[in-house]
Amino acid sequence: MLLLVALAARWRTFDNPVIGFDEQFYLLVGDRLRHGLLPFVDIFDRKPIGLFLLYAAASATGGDPFVRYKLLALVFVVATAVLIVRVTRHRAEPLAALTAGCFYIAWLNLMEGEGGQAPVFYNLPMMAAAAMITDVTRRSGSPRRIGAYAMTLVGLAMQIKYSVVFEGVFFGCWLIVVAWGRGEREWTLLGSATLWIGCALAPTAVALLVYAGLGHAREFVFANFLSVLGQGRPDAVEQLQGAATMALILALPGAFVLGGWRGRTRLTTADPVSRFLMGWSAAAAASLILYWRFASPHYAMPLLLPLACLLARVAGGTGRRRTTGAALVLLGLVAGQVALETSRRNKGAAREAAMVARAADPRSRGCIYVFDGYPALYMLARSCLPTRWPFPAHLSTRDESDPDALGVDPLAELRRVLATRPVAIVDDFPRFVGGNPMAHRLLQATLDARYVLATCVQTGPHRVRLIYQREEEAVINPLNCPSDALLRRGY
Repeated sequence: MLLLVALAARWRTFDNPVIGFDEQFYLLVGDRLRHGLLPFVDIFDRKPIGLFLLYAAASATGGDPFVRYKLLALVFVVATAVLIVRVTRHRAEPLAALTAGCFYIAWLNLMEGEGGQAPVFYNLPMMAAAAMITDVTRRSGSPRRIGAYAMTLVGLAMQIKYSVVFEGVFFGCWLIVVAWGRGEREWTLLGSATLWIGCALAPTAVALLVYAGLGHAREFVFANFLSVLGQGRPDAVEQLQGAATMALILALPGAFVLGGWRGRTRLTTADPVSRFLMGWSAAAAASLILYWRFASPHYAMPLLLPLACLLARVAGGTGRRRTTGAALVLLGLVAGQVALETSRRNKGAAREAAMVARAADPRSRGCIYVFDGYPALYMLARSCLPTRWPFPAHLSTRDESDPDALGVDPLAELRRVLATRPVAIVDDFPRFVGGNPMAHRLLQATLDARYVLATCVQTGPHRVRLIYQREEEAVINPLNCPSDALLRRGY
């Protein structure tokens, strides 16, 4: 049942190689990792190595890598939903538990979780850890051994994205409370807590040791822990808009759960598992606030796990509550398809990506450079990488303009890339509002001197992908191109 729901929710993304900029880049890094390039050393990013290993594994299975990683994501989504059902069926009706699993699957599409964003993957080990903790909460005996397994899973999740550390701290604190209730005191409790902390940190320590053995500990530490300190603060208006979007997406299921709690319908603070789930919800919300990134709703996806588990507690009993739970799932499935179609119309899909890739095709004469646009173009056009910083935002946005954020002066690196005379340069119109004006001016000076706007591909009613080719090699097809005056506006 859960697999069928997941296929119904996600099937139309399988043939779209450009559903999300982040995951396009993750696949690029995973693919180049298979061919010998080392994340943090040869390709810069701040995500942990575990995420890139997942994408490398998907890419290594053969066939179309853009389809393979989505199939891997599908497996993770279904497995996560199965664990939600397992955790909730102890105190909820079987149908209500199934509703909770289906709710998780359906609601992902509303939060840009239709593909392979990092939470799609790390939610599975976090849910598995939560399942172990709820088991040990219900049963007697020492939680030391089960807690060690659970915190190891948290550590694995941290190697997909470090933001889960705050939820992991809550999990550890809950285990300490459970151990205290089971009679552990002083040195015994300290030993358990030390073991759990060690288990949570072990995967990261292993990754660091591997990089140290390769002679790249400095690059690992900078990319994983220090570079984020150099990032600029996001635009306040954009952040508020994003937070409002997240609140709107979660409002209906949140209201349903709160209504059930106020009515004491299968949800009570007297139940220790319910208290754990409520505390987990608070920890996930605190993690989101402390991370302070609201531009994309996918940052709030960790909230779906405890929310789905709490929803199961209130979706059973009366026919009205069962109907409301089913209606939420149906709403998520339908609205999710609308969101996918809206994204396709606004950002483009396989056809548009192929057109841009053909126009930028280097034909083995050198590298293309994606200043702003689909990171997937490096794979679709079979291009080499012109820089260690191939994610477009790293060299072109205000947030990344501090050398402490990248380990290099982005303007100096952009100047170096442009001096290599890439075969084609890809840009977007309209310009990204968070772009770095100095980087734009540097790019425009190079385009004026050496390049021709050869092709423009419209990927939405208000979006055009611009492909510039070297002046002496350009094959010009100027359809859909903005005027020169519009292109220069804002420089």
